[in-house]
Amino acid sequence: MKREQLDIKNSEGHQLNATLELPADKKVKKYAIFAHCFTCNSNFNAVRHISRELSSHGFGVVRFDFTGLGDSEGDFADTNFSANVRDLIDVNNFMEEHYDAPALIIGHSLGGAAALMAAYELDNIEAVATIGAPSEANHVKHLFEEEIETIREKGEAEVKIGGRPFKIKKQFLDDIMSNEVQKRIDRLKKPLLILHSPLDKIVSIDNAAEIYKAAFHPKSFVSLDKADHMLSDKKDSNYAARVIATWAEKYIDLSTDFELIKNTKGEQVAAHLIAENVYTTQLTNGRHHILADEPPSVDGEDLGFSPYELLNASLGACTAMTVKMYAQRKGWPLEEAYVFLSYEKKHCEDAKEGDKMINHIRRKIEFIGDDLSDDQLDKLLEIANKCPVHKTLTESVKISTEMVKD
Repeated sequence: MKREQLDIKNSEGHQLNATLELPADKKVKKYAIFAHCFTCNSNFNAVRHISRELSSHGFGVVRFDFTGLGDSEGDFADTNFSANVRDLIDVNNFMEEHYDAPALIIGHSLGGAAALMAAYELDNIEAVATIGAPSEANHVKHLFEEEIETIREKGEAEVKIGGRPFKIKKQFLDDIMSNEVQKRIDRLKKPLLILHSPLDKIVSIDNAAEIYKAAFHPKSFVSLDKADHMLSDKKDSNYAARVIATWAEKYIDLSTDFELIKNTKGEQVAAHLIAENVYTTQLTNGRHHILADEPPSVDGEDLGFSPYELLNASLGACTAMTVKMYAQRKGWPLEEAYVFLSYEKKHCEDAKEGDKMINHIRRKIEFIGDDLSDDQLDKLLEIANKCPVHKTLTESVKISTEMVKD
């Protein structure tokens, strides 16, 4: 995943801290905007995890801080829900002018409500996804319920949200009370995905039901079972991102016709080390995307196959495909094949030096087919040793490496 810092000024002249997450092959199929939760920022774990996962599906994802939050300019006390909606529209307009018009908008918590409002205003948005979103903006008032009377009487009050102090002014209170999100949902008429946890203690799942009831089809609901409101468990945020990406493919045309790597030709696969992770690496062939990683035992996050597991997987896939092709050509009744592989370093028994080590891949194959004869099984085992990847691994291989400069 590649990142670009964006220079976005909103309609009030404030600089918004914004990051564009790009796929490993640097080629974007469609752009998306992510709106973070109330008083959060674009660097929250859930925001980063979801943006990263979406980029692995070919999306270029803009995550940014609303005015007065994170590293964006402005005073949070002078903002409100309407200002958040304007920020989303400003970011959308910037992307449309400098890159391409976003097709997908995702919002978490109050950012989900803002995403619904902004999507109604933006013709280029083709689909909307919300995560733990309230059905009305005024839902957030429960976070400072005890100070509402003070805010109304004195015009402002300092409140604590998530253990952090924030100044809330009367104009903010008036704004969230006047914005009626469900009326916009009723007229949105765009594909909508609602993700919500039944255990959400910040925004109850009743809000998801109200959003779903107000929306037109096509609309979908996915339960984020056992997740908390902040999706603090990485497994929950990654799951949400995969669901969003898969769902979006039904409503957004992600077909592309481009070379794999920018400024180079002939490459078949691109690998990119993800910046905020220790070893997590995004792999793509321009059509499909997978993650590689190391296990926690070596400080990895175990988000994908390890490099040697990928090596075994390559040999296993090639073995299964090769024996299947041979059996089909011969008209033999091979129904399935299981290939089990493991890699190790072991002492070479034939070496003159007793401590010499060699690479050893152990492969076991199970052929499924009731009518396969013993001779056919022996021949399939012989053919397995002739698969292209097997030949590559057992022959001399030359690897040339050069530096690529942008």
